[in-house]
Amino acid sequence: MAWMKLGQVEIGRAVESNGPFISIYDFFPDATPEILAPHRAWLEPAALEPGTDKLVMPIQSYVVRTPQHVVLVDSCVGNHKSVKWFPAWDQMSGNTYLPALAALGLGPQDIDVVLCTHLHVDHSGWNTQWLDGRWRPTFPKARYMLSRTEVAACEKLHRERQDPTYAENVLPIIEAGQAVLVDDDHQIDDYVWLEATPGHTHGHCAVRIDGRGGDAVVTGDLIHSPIQCRYPEWNFRHDANKPLAAQTRRSFLERYCDCATHVLTAHFPLPSAGAVKREGDAFRFDYWEKGRFI
Repeated sequence: MAWMKLGQVEIGRAVESNGPFISIYDFFPDATPEILAPHRAWLEPAALEPGTDKLVMPIQSYVVRTPQHVVLVDSCVGNHKSVKWFPAWDQMSGNTYLPALAALGLGPQDIDVVLCTHLHVDHSGWNTQWLDGRWRPTFPKARYMLSRTEVAACEKLHRERQDPTYAENVLPIIEAGQAVLVDDDHQIDDYVWLEATPGHTHGHCAVRIDGRGGDAVVTGDLIHSPIQCRYPEWNFRHDANKPLAAQTRRSFLERYCDCATHVLTAHFPLPSAGAVKREGDAFRFDYWEKGRFI
């Protein structure tokens, strides 16, 4: 793998998995075969699996290397996590993620800052790993900078609904003294800062990057699929605040369309990065050419 240079900053990616996920109709309640019909030519097969209509989604991290820090944005699913609602992830024991970081020339000890756009399991799983009978931070020298809004919401889900993510991916970081709870517009260093994008979760944040010679934004899950560029009002079935999620998505697309900002998505088909362009009263996503980016 290679790094993409953006001014004084370099950006790489570590892919944990890539493939069909769940049916687009289960994911987006507004989707119908009739609405999808005119879009299949550009959705299939990269974003939509022909025959099954399952969304194709990578699970990946971005690594941002600034002159001051090595920043990991999102940490994928992780091994041995409790994910009963999706058996493919439940108690997973994969061997792709840490080797993907190694291919960038990085080990866990090289990460200075971990950012989670939000605390769903596929964005926080490698925060910890199971070692010697307990959950321990995967990145031993890192400061885990977490939205205090998001941490509070995650803890509430654990307390009220027994969601395991807080206990497995967040509390061990706090107990290890490596968690730093921050505001949703926190500046990490001179090149990287958070941008509040609530709706999918209460404390969801995008990550802005200014390389002093090019800039980018990491979306997290404020948008999941390129079909939402055409239909910004389509919400994921489990968005926490659906009206706010749709408002945030539309605002994001308006802000970053037809400009020089590189948009780095979490789950769009690889290479997942590109530019938002206006198309009528909606938008489209123009991917970078394969090979231009990692």
